[in-house]
Amino acid sequence: MQGVFYILIACLLWALDTLIRYPMLGEGISASRIVFTEHLILTIIFIPLFLRKIKLFWSARVAYVFYFLIIGGLGSAIGTLSFTRAFSLINPSLVILLQKFQPIIAITMAAIVLKEKMRKDFIIWAIVCLIGGGMISYHDIASGLKDVSFDKGLLDQKFLVGYGLTFLAVFSWGCSTVFGKKLSSCGFKEQEIMAGRFAMGLICLFPILLTGEIEMDTNVMTWSKILAMVVISGLLGMYIYYKGLKLVSARVGAIAEMFFPFCAVLVN
Repeated sequence: MQGVFYILIACLLWALDTLIRYPMLGEGISASRIVFTEHLILTIIFIPLFLRKIKLFWSARVAYVFYFLIIGGLGSAIGTLSFTRAFSLINPSLVILLQKFQPIIAITMAAIVLKEKMRKDFIIWAIVCLIGGGMISYHDIASGLKDVSFDKGLLDQKFLVGYGLTFLAVFSWGCSTVFGKKLSSCGFKEQEIMAGRFAMGLICLFPILLTGEIEMDTNVMTWSKILAMVVISGLLGMYIYYKGLKLVSARVGAIAEMFFPFCAVLVN
């Protein structure tokens, strides 16, 4: 129960992050710029830990490197970038609400990767949670769809890309939950998982920097807002999340993560 509580707190912090993230996109700041800067700052913050644990990371098994690639490259870099870009293409409430499909990915991956047994009663309650989440969010779903023209809107390239990016984020974060649990089970501490996650994410984002798509500037307000997101969702959110994930199974963690879209819709 304590683990679930930690994850719920993390979800609340992630939801507060969206209050800063979405308005920044409206100000013309690109998703690539936001996500790259977040990972850059977080990686710099964890440099002292890398120096202390250099033997641990340098001698890590190939399997561990792959796990970090999943949670960092896929979950942190691609997932966060897809989520942020989707905000600028479709209604933010829809982006957040579609995250409710994440438990399906995570529970399936947990059964395959972690060999977690799915009891019949758990599956039933998981379905109940998904249906309940949809019912609670009905008004927000309706609000998100009211401006969509069903004769052509759903097939519009902008909407298709937005939905595609959202489901890519869902898949990425679902996998990240499972492999984060895998690293925790292998003995890695919360700070070590976070350090590897953000560093691997930064490495995977560098190709975007080289394309010239990311325009860095010295605007104090922009850096201040990104720093606030780093503290809220990056440092506090992820630390509390991994602390909770260590105490529960990946499938339970996935169900608890449904609290994120619920909180995000409320605060937005």
